[in-house]
Amino acid sequence: MLFSALTLLCLAGGQAFAQGRAAQVIEADRIIAVVNDEVITLNELKARITAVERQLRQQGTQMPPRDVLEKHVLERLIVDRVQIQFARETGLRIDDAQLDQTLARIAEGNRMDLAQFRASLEQDGIPWAKFREDIRNEIIVSRIREREVDSKIVVSEGEIDNFLESAGAAGSEEYNLGHILLRVPEQAKPEQLVRLKARAEDIISQLRGGADFAQLAASYSDAPDGLSGGMMGWRPLERLPSLFAEVVPKLKPGEVSDAVRSPAGYHILKLIDRRGGAIKAQPVEQTHARHILIKTSELVSESEAKRRLVGLKERITHGAEFAELARLHSNDLSAAKGGDLGWLSPGDTVPEFERAMNSLKPGEVGEPVKSPFGWHLIQVIERRMDTSKERVRQSARLALRERKADEAYQDWLRQMRDRAYVEYRLEDNR
Repeated sequence: MLFSALTLLCLAGGQAFAQGRAAQVIEADRIIAVVNDEVITLNELKARITAVERQLRQQGTQMPPRDVLEKHVLERLIVDRVQIQFARETGLRIDDAQLDQTLARIAEGNRMDLAQFRASLEQDGIPWAKFREDIRNEIIVSRIREREVDSKIVVSEGEIDNFLESAGAAGSEEYNLGHILLRVPEQAKPEQLVRLKARAEDIISQLRGGADFAQLAASYSDAPDGLSGGMMGWRPLERLPSLFAEVVPKLKPGEVSDAVRSPAGYHILKLIDRRGGAIKAQPVEQTHARHILIKTSELVSESEAKRRLVGLKERITHGAEFAELARLHSNDLSAAKGGDLGWLSPGDTVPEFERAMNSLKPGEVGEPVKSPFGWHLIQVIERRMDTSKERVRQSARLALRERKADEAYQDWLRQMRDRAYVEYRLEDNR
């Protein structure tokens, strides 16, 4: 389920929030950090720490020292806040209708309807309004990555050729990895680099001496999976960042790598295990779709473009032909073909379009959806499973996109964090 891990974290966070509210009767909240023009409070930190501790206990991971965990969790809160602020400043919003659709999917994944899910949360002391906003923020972070990073990744045919050649030479193994990242600031001073490299070497020494990887990841890693123990799970070589792909095949199970330097910082890898695997022409679902595109301009506003598509959908509902309306109204080159886009594979369209298309059943016309190209009205005609050998190239393309996007996202996060104004006040509250 898309939000299963997120939901567990939010559930824990919500319980901590409820506990925090009770604590406010005894002790007033305090500011522990300023991020640009917003604050992070002590109760927010306590709530997130409670959630992280619960997750680590469920995994059987030894708890890091409290002061180390506090600093690490606070840094994660700061990075999250910077992304939410950037989304708001650049006009990215998740309206209540979109949020309700996501909440309904989460409820369905827990085998409840929305009313039952809400009642279950509130019975556990989790305020519904707080839970909704936590989910809204997680969606925003996901969408901001799609817009600022994923949608800008380009994979050339030459890269695919080279990738398939190197993947064939590398064999057919998959790797279960642990990962720790020590982030290097965008304009790090020499003494900062020396200090971070020394910390990386110290962590490596502890790991090689038998220290618990998950505990050290939770204590020090700046990677998104750090607070959950740094486990990347099983990955084929082609889905690892290029720097990792050079190091991992040389490791034996249980072995810890030397520090690997990237633009993002110092990486430490542990090979948990390896197994057989390969790039195969796995059957992939393709969608035959058509659309009507209304581009925005100085003469056509966002609201006007959306209004036009709402009107066109109403006409289709009352019997008008989608293809004919596409020929008359669409601003896309596909208008001449009645908006027909042919058979689309995963990754062929921008994320916003693909997500909306994948939510539709054959024959269904969706609600207007916005992408970097404008506003779309999408109809799914039919679906099929593609089992051709060309799927090998498509699998390689997707693997390369994922690899490049992961690397680009870490670099983007580093830049966003380093450009933010951050004032720490945690020590003042001890």
